[in-house]
Amino acid sequence: MKNSLFILLLFTIGVTAQKKTLFNGENLEGWTVYGTEKWYVADGLLVCESGPDKGYGYLGTNENYKNYILELEFKQEADGNSGVFIRSTVDGTRVSGWQVEIAPPGKHTGGVYESYGRNWLIKPDAKKDTALKMGEWNKMKIKVDGDVLTSWVNGTKMITLKDEIIGAGEGGVLLQIHDGGGIKVKWRNIKLKSLDQ
Repeated sequence: MKNSLFILLLFTIGVTAQKKTLFNGENLEGWTVYGTEKWYVADGLLVCESGPDKGYGYLGTNENYKNYILELEFKQEADGNSGVFIRSTVDGTRVSGWQVEIAPPGKHTGGVYESYGRNWLIKPDAKKDTALKMGEWNKMKIKVDGDVLTSWVNGTKMITLKDEIIGAGEGGVLLQIHDGGGIKVKWRNIKLKSLDQ
């Protein structure tokens, strides 16, 4: 009995250790800002806003992650055109990688876009767009495992994509501000569970 409890404890510790909070609610520790757009913390929330340059902006993790489940909440204000990049890198404000779209209604939230490459790889069925609640808190889940990428919005599976190029990708998690100005998005509860052993 004691051995069983010990094994269960070790298993629980191992599972818990795989979960990581990426945003601490206090500052941008563990992240790097790319571009001149605004990233800041207010009332325990991560906020991104367009700056005077009205360009693309990114906030990227300092660590790279390969296979994982990423969960976060976002609230779109103003335009709300943003996204979450997986296995991605940035040079200046030129990003290499894949974006799980976050956008206003009718703009394919949950779809996958490859910047400076193949462009749209997959868009969700238009009927699933009702999963997005513009101006309210939304939950997004992204699972990246080998060649397979799956996204959910508020519990609705938006897409599943199998792609060898994504499978070979390396890099961090990036949050995006789209160009054009007038964008504001709030974020909270950004957590990552590694699937790598």
